[in-house]
Amino acid sequence: MPLNRRDCLKLSGLALTLGWPDISRGASLMAVRVWPAKDYSRVTLESDVALKTKYTFVPSPPRLAIDIEGLALNPSVKEWVGKIKPDDPNITGVRVAQNSPGVVRMVFDLKQPVQPQVFALTPVGAYQHRLVLDLYPSTPVDPLESWIAERSQSNDPLNDWLNKQGNNANSSSAPSQAALQIAPPANALPPSSVTDRLIVVAIDAGHGGEDPGAVGPNGTQEKDVVLQIALKLRDRINASNVNGSPMRAYLTRDADFFVPLHVRVQKARKVQADLFVSVHADAFFTPNAQGASVFALSHGAASSSAARWMASQENKADLIGGMNLGVKDAQVQQALLDMSTSAQIKDSLNLGGAILHEIGSVGRLHKPKVEQAGFAVLKAPDIPSVLVETAFISNPAEEAKLSDVNYQNSVADALVKGLQRYFERNPPLARKRST
Repeated sequence: MPLNRRDCLKLSGLALTLGWPDISRGASLMAVRVWPAKDYSRVTLESDVALKTKYTFVPSPPRLAIDIEGLALNPSVKEWVGKIKPDDPNITGVRVAQNSPGVVRMVFDLKQPVQPQVFALTPVGAYQHRLVLDLYPSTPVDPLESWIAERSQSNDPLNDWLNKQGNNANSSSAPSQAALQIAPPANALPPSSVTDRLIVVAIDAGHGGEDPGAVGPNGTQEKDVVLQIALKLRDRINASNVNGSPMRAYLTRDADFFVPLHVRVQKARKVQADLFVSVHADAFFTPNAQGASVFALSHGAASSSAARWMASQENKADLIGGMNLGVKDAQVQQALLDMSTSAQIKDSLNLGGAILHEIGSVGRLHKPKVEQAGFAVLKAPDIPSVLVETAFISNPAEEAKLSDVNYQNSVADALVKGLQRYFERNPPLARKRST
């Protein structure tokens, strides 16, 4: 169904001639949400009944046309055109028209070629039927290259060396690997910063985008407060070192967008992270539960019924956030991530203990020891990984603390001290060189 210039002009003219009084027939659109990110841009259409679609991608100029059956053009449909922001990494704009009775056509003008994923989600939680449009760049964002590019734009003293290593590499994936694996020459850094290698900590701000996480009694969303804590933790890690070895942070998400659980783990492995720390805010049925907790992975039974329940809640993120189960390698990737080793779990417990010791100085602990359960996001087979519940957002008093900048700073301070304590007792091993 290729679109030529005449078709596009016809669509634009039709969209302009249809007025606001148009009434909807069939499906009712309940909400439209747009989540722009470097990794991909997501558009979600929520309706009272499932929508049927057909779509076509036109490569030059890049645009995506989607016909939605059972929907008529009305104000609620046209309002969302203005939700596309100029700084969206992938979408230039969108045009909406009544292509035929009961069929609305949306044409996305794109900034670059994309690999669209269009899929439906059945009702879950507070959501009704959702039609999800995920627009992934045809050239996927490489976490390593993106991370190195971000570092090169900052005033990081490692920049000159990282760039030099990247320029000397031959393959597209080698620059970041070389930068992480080869020791810098002594004259590349100030004497106090000379290191055998870089220590990389992956910080995972839980939830995001379509998945708000837990919501406090006053409406505070978990995804917002944990991102704020993660950003503060990033800044502290980037300013820290362990015995002269500089630490650098990598965020699995740095804005409000959804990342599937297994993709968070893949990102951490791609940047060869030494540790993985997932930041969350706890919730329970009653408002009385309080205190911070630290969790590690368990191969077998959970260490408590509460830990098992918590893992079950956190593992629902893909269902709520909306993952395309039709992606061919999703099951394969998950199977690979299920091969976590006993050594990884042992190191994770040591890491959790170091963090628990420090975070206990910030406020009350919910449990005095590291708990274990089958958290999907902790299943990197080769990276010590922990999940930190910073407080109970379901508790009104702790909800207020989570929104307080001073408390967020205190949590970030405690977390970075816990990381330093772990590395002082467990020095990172030398990385294998790339071939």
